[in-house]
Amino acid sequence: MICTGLFIISFASSAQEKYFTRSGKIQFFSKTKAENIDATSRSAAVVLDSKTGDLQFAVLMKGFEFKKALMQEHFNKEYIESDKFPKAEFKGQITNNADIKYTTDGTYPAKVKGKLTIHGETKDIETTGIITVKSGKIITTSTFNIQLPDYKIKVPSVTRSQISDDIKITIDCSLEVLKQ
Repeated sequence: MICTGLFIISFASSAQEKYFTRSGKIQFFSKTKAENIDATSRSAAVVLDSKTGDLQFAVLMKGFEFKKALMQEHFNKEYIESDKFPKAEFKGQITNNADIKYTTDGTYPAKVKGKLTIHGETKDIETTGIITVKSGKIITTSTFNIQLPDYKIKVPSVTRSQISDDIKITIDCSLEVLKQ
C-alpha cells in the first residue's frame, strides 16, 4: 500500500492530464504439456501522463489469482519468490504519444517502450497496444511475451519439461482522470 501511495504522489505533482487506476487487469498465460498456467491480477496500479506519454504499472505478485491454490502457492514460493520480489513494475513511455488524441473518443494504436522489472531483473521492452478514449476514460490494452530465463525465474528440474519459458502477458486497464 505504501508503494502505491508513493507511486501516486510521484505522478500527482504536475498537471491534470494524468489518468490512473488501482484496478488494472494483468493476466499471464503459459501453454504447457501437462496443464495450462493462467493467472490474473485485478489490482495493478497504473498511471498515464497524456502530455508526456509516461506510463507506469505496478502489481503485487501475490495479487495474481490462479484457478488452483497449489499453482498459486508454487508460483509465489518457488518460481517468482514473492516474499523476496513482491512486485513487478513497468516504467516507460508511449513513443507515438503525439498521435493519440486523449480528448477525442476513438481507438488509437500505441507504441510502448520501457523497462519491465520482474523477479528483481529489469529488461527493455518494446510492444504495441491500443488506447481507447471513451467519455473521458482511457482504456489501455496490450499483449506481449516474455521469457522466464530473461528474468532469472528458475523452474525446478522435476517440472522443467512441463512448463514453457514463453509467457504471454495481457494488459487491460480502464483509467480515469487522476484527481488531485
